[in-house]
Amino acid sequence: VKTSRSVCTYYWDKASVRLNHHGGLAATSSAVSTCLASSDSLFDTVPPVMEVSDSNSASLGTIYLFSILRDGLSYLAACPSEVSPLLILEFLHRIANTFADYFGTPTDENAIKENFSTVYQLLEEMLDNGWPLTTEPNALQDMIRPPTVMGKIQQVVTGSNAVVAESLPNGTISNMPWRKAGVKYNQNEIYIDLVEEIDAILEANGRVVSSDVSGSIQAQSHLSGVPDLLMTFSDPDAIDDCSFHPCVRYARYELDRVVSFVPPDGNFELMRYRVKNIAQIINPPIYCTPQISFGDRNSTQGRVSISVGVKPISSLIYPNKKSSTPIIEDVAVIIPFDRIVRTANLSVNVGTLLYDEAAKVAKWVIGKLDDKRAKPQLTGTILLSTGAKPEENPPLQLSWKIPQASVSGLSVNGLSLVGESYRPYKGVRSITKSGRFQIRCS
Repeated sequence: VKTSRSVCTYYWDKASVRLNHHGGLAATSSAVSTCLASSDSLFDTVPPVMEVSDSNSASLGTIYLFSILRDGLSYLAACPSEVSPLLILEFLHRIANTFADYFGTPTDENAIKENFSTVYQLLEEMLDNGWPLTTEPNALQDMIRPPTVMGKIQQVVTGSNAVVAESLPNGTISNMPWRKAGVKYNQNEIYIDLVEEIDAILEANGRVVSSDVSGSIQAQSHLSGVPDLLMTFSDPDAIDDCSFHPCVRYARYELDRVVSFVPPDGNFELMRYRVKNIAQIINPPIYCTPQISFGDRNSTQGRVSISVGVKPISSLIYPNKKSSTPIIEDVAVIIPFDRIVRTANLSVNVGTLLYDEAAKVAKWVIGKLDDKRAKPQLTGTILLSTGAKPEENPPLQLSWKIPQASVSGLSVNGLSLVGESYRPYKGVRSITKSGRFQIRCS
């Protein structure tokens, strides 16, 4: 079935109105930054599934469009018949994750252009006649080697294709396609990260309007042979609405609430979950108080003042708490201004500030935040168009991360290995970070 390219035009007409759809806020895209500078809401505006009439097709049928936005790139899938939406959306995310593994992050437009041949070869292996085929990173990297400088030089000099392997990897014909055969390491080790994200909307005075918590378990495995792992939790009842990597034996989890699996080699996401019984409002560990004021109607100037700090009391749980207040890392604030703002003169006492004059977006990178350093503050003035006042100020986006902390209190109680004689090194840590963390301006 051939699909007309006009469906892409239809999709882009919808998506270009507000480009921040499906949670894909990307500061690397100037178009997205321009959208942030408007007074429009930053929430999803393009549905992930759209029904389009394909008038150019021979059957005059209906096309179903599935889309996600990652790093300023829209990934679009067109299906001529009804299929499971989650299947298509998960496959699109797998494609985006594969591109990130191969080309690094952010996987933006330039990364795709520079590695277009590898992108084409990956899609050839991941999709077969319209159906998902090989999506495991280990199997793909055995068939299509990640691009390197030496590989590109060899391809130019010899004319041979040094990227594509001549034979299929062993895992593609076994019952464990996610794991390579004959893996050997001198140092056997596995690292587990319990990452929980807080999505929240806060008023300028710090009042939490809404909040939600989701988590994931990220793993890095360097184990020889075919290790069989069993992970137990201290409080498995805190886990709700979970999804697993194909390596996990789901029946065992349903029966005993333990995670039994043979891990892939390298980095992978073991599972995702939502935190149960988080009905109450979360008290975040950080505060941000933005104030953007304007003069009377005849004035063309406004003032900006933003302060960021650590809250002494929050909803986070610190298993190995040693200090009275937490140390917050990777703190950054994205400040979009309204389109009527002509220019801005901003200064900060902590961190670095980058202002995009064309997109009307400022990014304030604070870095590490604790009670021993000076209180971060941003001050400045903005110049407005004559006789114009914004109806409302666009909300700010705040990002942060706290190691050795969690919201649910979930922790790994044990990680045992069977099937191999060695004793691996095992490391487990908890991380709490911001998801879609939005601050409304007063």
